[in-house]
This record gives sequence, structure tokens and C-alpha cells, in this order.
Amino acid sequence: MSQIVHDTFLIFQRCLRQTLRSKVAVVFGAVQPLLYLLLFGPLLMRVSGAQGFGAGSGGSGGAAWRVFVPGVLVQLVLFGAGFAGFGLIADLRSGVVERLRVTPVSRVALLLGRVLRDAVVLGVQAVMLLAAGLALGLRAPVAGIAVGLALVTGLAVAIAAVSYVLALATRSEDAFAPLLSSVTLPLMLLAGILLPMGMAPGWLDAVSRCTPLRYVVDAARAAFAGDVASAAVAEGAAVTAVLVAGSVALGVRRFRRENA
Repeated sequence: MSQIVHDTFLIFQRCLRQTLRSKVAVVFGAVQPLLYLLLFGPLLMRVSGAQGFGAGSGGSGGAAWRVFVPGVLVQLVLFGAGFAGFGLIADLRSGVVERLRVTPVSRVALLLGRVLRDAVVLGVQAVMLLAAGLALGLRAPVAGIAVGLALVTGLAVAIAAVSYVLALATRSEDAFAPLLSSVTLPLMLLAGILLPMGMAPGWLDAVSRCTPLRYVVDAARAAFAGDVASAAVAEGAAVTAVLVAGSVALGVRRFRRENA
């Protein structure tokens, strides 16, 4: 176990150094969600009294931000971690993975180090978005924000692991890109990231409940509203834990088979 931890940290350091060589990429990774906050968020002031936008403390405007900001954080993770596989495809093409294969480094660490890097980078971007949300009018308890960040960080681990599995399966940007877009867009819409599914017709709300991401979004919103001990948070935490365990196990299996 200590060897895996050591090797994971080495791979994490290598991947993080690669990322930090392009600090602009870290900043620009949060630009699209930030644009949603700046350009779409103010429109929610008009619908803040609709179902799913309970006024709560801080007025209806504050309630709208407590609904929208957690959704944008999940969107950041969905697309940011989902696109992580592109880096692995580039490493496969350049022979980096092949060279690492002949080293004594743990095959499990080849996945965990990359996933840990993705979680750290996305965590930094999430804090940047939270700062922008607070400047725009978000008001949420510190404990709720901490729980929300923990949920989205766990989700980042799960999605990044799946992204690497898909990258190993496709090995081509031409195949990976359309596969990714065909999965992420329906997930974003069905999870109620932009607008709460409480506003949806019954059939659409029922369909969205089959999407695991829906429960993570609902849990983050409940946490930001201050309901940290609510059933929604418990459900979201359970779903996140299952997603992390399942995706990491799948990723470890794939990396071991790839490097056998």
C-alpha cells in the first residue's frame, strides 16, 4: 500500500507540473462556467419565485444563486473532468504511457496520480467560481459550501476515471470527442444543472431521477441552502461514493489490463 501511495504521489507531481506549465489553461478552464454565472445567472432573478427556487434567507435573489452556483460547479466538473481523457490520448500517441509501462511504478498509480491531479485542478477552479458567485450575491453557510465542494471533488474523481477508461478504449480524439459530447450534454440537461428539475414536467422529472448526477446536484444545492443534514445531502453523498468506488475500480482494472 505504501508503494502505491508513493508512486501515486510521483505521478501526481509529474502531471501537475505539466498542468502548471500552462497556468493560462487552468484559468481558462473556468471561463465557460464563469460566463454562465455572469450572463445567465442574472436572468434567474426573474424566475426566483418559481418552483425549485425557494426564497429562504437572503431574499429571492440569494436563493437563486444558491440554486445556480452549485449547478455551475457540477457543470465545471462534468466538462473539466470529462475532457481529461484527451491528455491521456496524447500521452499514448507520444509514447509516454509506453515508457512508463516498463518502469517499476505501480499500474494503479498511473490512474490515481492523474485523477488526483484533475481533482486538485478542478478544486482550484471551483474556488475561483465560488469567489465570483459570492461577488455576484451568493450567500451560503461555510459548512454548506465545504460539503458542496467535497461532493463536486468526489464527482471529479469519478468522472475523470471514467474519462481515462474511455480514452484507453477509443485511443483517438476523433472517436473520443463525439462520444464525450453525446454523453455529457444529456447528463447536463437531465441533472438540472442550469435550472432545477422541480420546474420540469412530471415525465422529465421522472427521467432525470434515473441520472446519478441529479442527486449530486440536489445535494450540493441543499448544502448551499444550509440543509447539511438533509436526506438530499445523504443521498448525494451516497451516490457520489458509489460513483467514485465504481469508476476507480473500473479504471484500475483497465489500466492493469492495458499494462499487463
